[in-house]
Amino acid sequence: MTDAKKPKKLNRQQVYTLLVEIGRKAGDGLPEKATGAALVVYASGVDEAEAVRETVAILKQADTAPLDVSGYGSLAEREAEGHDIPEEERVLMQRALDENAVIVAQMTPFFDDDSRGDGDGHQLH
Repeated sequence: MTDAKKPKKLNRQQVYTLLVEIGRKAGDGLPEKATGAALVVYASGVDEAEAVRETVAILKQADTAPLDVSGYGSLAEREAEGHDIPEEERVLMQRALDENAVIVAQMTPFFDDDSRGDGDGHQLH
């Protein structure tokens, strides 16, 4: 069979949007007084479960302590739900797909102190 006649391999990978909560761990790179953080992640996988597993594995290798992962679906699923997805997010999603990668798009640290809360050590929501 020549190269021209070989069937094209179907790429089953998709990109999933995940929200990952991480706790503290020595060497995690979070701000000194942070109690943890929320990460918006774009991760590729054949399904969301694989994207979650790969994300958790990568974050553990990066000396973070993943506590919880919430999935928001693939790009197609998010579009079907009517999500407005800005071009800069689409670029990062495409990069995750092209590189079969986990990309942290945003990191928001959590703080549990009076200067950011309600006066008794609890964050306002």
